[in-house]
Amino acid sequence: MSARIQVGGTIPAQSVKENAPDAATPLVLSGKNIIVGVPGAFTGTCHAQVPGYIENYEEFKAKGVNEIYIVSVNDVFVTKAWKENLAPKGSAVHFIADDNAAFTKSLGLDFDATPVLGGSRSLRYVIVTDGDKVQTITVEADPGKSIETAASAVLASL
Repeated sequence: MSARIQVGGTIPAQSVKENAPDAATPLVLSGKNIIVGVPGAFTGTCHAQVPGYIENYEEFKAKGVNEIYIVSVNDVFVTKAWKENLAPKGSAVHFIADDNAAFTKSLGLDFDATPVLGGSRSLRYVIVTDGDKVQTITVEADPGKSIETAASAVLASL
């Protein structure tokens, strides 16, 4: 496990997948961004947390947010299906498949979820960036809960 990224740190250059399993592209961050890390698509807490980011997308934009990225350690087929389930009419929120947890591990935000989810997964976190520089980072003490990383809490902090 890498050292946990800190405020002022740089988001490591990692390729991620959004649209196809054979189309990994670098995560290019410009302006203010929100990166939301979740343990797994379709899991109870994650499935309840993420709609807040979709429903409040325009409020985030009004506060200067350029892009919102939902990152989960799942394959691209799962993340695409999850986005279609949560936003059947589409959404500008990006759902990122970190299929081998490389991005999550590069941030030092992975944990062993083998007993419940079968392997390494992401802690529940929110990072606000300015470009690729971390402005704030919030990590839930219990990845099974979404309190500080709820969309309403993040909006209030911007």
